[in-house]
Amino acid sequence: MVHVLGVQLPDYQYARFALTAFYGVGHKTAHRLCARLQIHDKCKVRSLTPHQITELAAFLSSPSTSTPIPRFPLATSSYRPPPASTPLAVLKEETKKLSQRAWADPLRNIKIESEARRVVKDNIAHQRMIGSYVGKRHAMGLPVRGQNTQNNAQTAKKLNRVDRRG
Repeated sequence: MVHVLGVQLPDYQYARFALTAFYGVGHKTAHRLCARLQIHDKCKVRSLTPHQITELAAFLSSPSTSTPIPRFPLATSSYRPPPASTPLAVLKEETKKLSQRAWADPLRNIKIESEARRVVKDNIAHQRMIGSYVGKRHAMGLPVRGQNTQNNAQTAKKLNRVDRRG
């Protein structure tokens, strides 16, 4: 078992699926993390190198301060290449301008574990404070998303009572 930031990752699982053990990391985010850290889809946790594990821990501990990935622009269908006589310096400038376009890295603002829990708790507290229907349902410990309350509401009552009360 690999221990990363307080979460145990099972050795026998693929790294892509094991990363979903972190609160706030789903399948799509785990796939993006593996691509960012150059971990193969079929790589199991036990076959990760110590360098990859260290990179993973460093990235997940502070994704906003990690090094940005290089972004090279792709040509559009209407692209016309410049003539062969264009100087190299001009081509480099154009490439630099294209690569500086606004591109939001989806992993830059990732929140996991305690940060994600705090965000959820704050959102619920906000709903309760403004007195919305959802906030009232949370406060009463009832299902929030329109589920039936005549039967089978025990799970929602249990979850809303323990975890989400402010």
